[in-house]
Amino acid sequence: MKITFYGHASLGIKVGGKKIIVDPFISANELAKNIDINKLEADYILITHAHGDHILDVEAIAKNTSATIVSNAEIAEYYENKGFKVHPMNHGGSWQFDFGKVKYVNAVHSSSFPDGTYGGNQGGFVIEGEHKNIYIAGDTALTYDMKLIPLSTKLDLAILPIGSNFTMDVDDAIIASDFLECDKILGYHYDTFGYIEINHEEAKKKFYDKDKDLMLLEIGSSIEL
Repeated sequence: MKITFYGHASLGIKVGGKKIIVDPFISANELAKNIDINKLEADYILITHAHGDHILDVEAIAKNTSATIVSNAEIAEYYENKGFKVHPMNHGGSWQFDFGKVKYVNAVHSSSFPDGTYGGNQGGFVIEGEHKNIYIAGDTALTYDMKLIPLSTKLDLAILPIGSNFTMDVDDAIIASDFLECDKILGYHYDTFGYIEINHEEAKKKFYDKDKDLMLLEIGSSIEL
C-alpha cells in the first residue's frame, strides 16, 4: 500500500492494483500548486464529507478518470444526479471492493456542499487491503467512537487531522492514537490557511515524547506500508 499526500486532506492511495483519491482539494491550494489534477489517475474517489475544501476537484478528476465516487448516501446521490458513477455507504457499513474492504465510520464535524445542499453525516474510512489496515479520520473532533475501531481492526496507520480550529489539534490527536491503539500517525488538515497553521517540530516532539511517530509529509511525497 502506497500513500501520497496531495496537501490539506487530499490523499492518493495505491492498493490492490487500484488507485484511490481521497478528498481532493488541490487546484485551489497554493501549497499544492505543483500537483496537476489532470495528471492524477483514479479508479475510486473517497469523500469524507461535503465541504468545499474536500470536494473541490471531485468532478474534474471523476470526468478525467471515470472513477467511482464512494461516500455517504447523500453525497453519492448528489454526484449520481450529475451523471457520475457512485457507491453509496453509511455509518457502520462496509463493502468488499476489488482493492480491499472499506468501512464508513463516525466523525464529529459538519457537512454541506458549497451550494447549500445537505451533505449527510460526515464520516471517516477504515481501509483494509494488501494485509495493511489504515484509518482516514476525515475532519473530526476527538471522539470516543474511535475506541470501537481497534475492536475489529488492528491498524497499521492512522491518518488524523491536527490543525485545530476546525478539527482536533495535536494534543487531541495523541489521545486519539491511544483510543485507536495505533502509534504510527500521518498528520493532515494543517497549514493550508492561517486558522490551521502548526509548528511542525513542536508537533513531532509531542508525539515523540509519548513514544509515537508523527509523519508530516511534503506535498507530493509518499510512504509505503
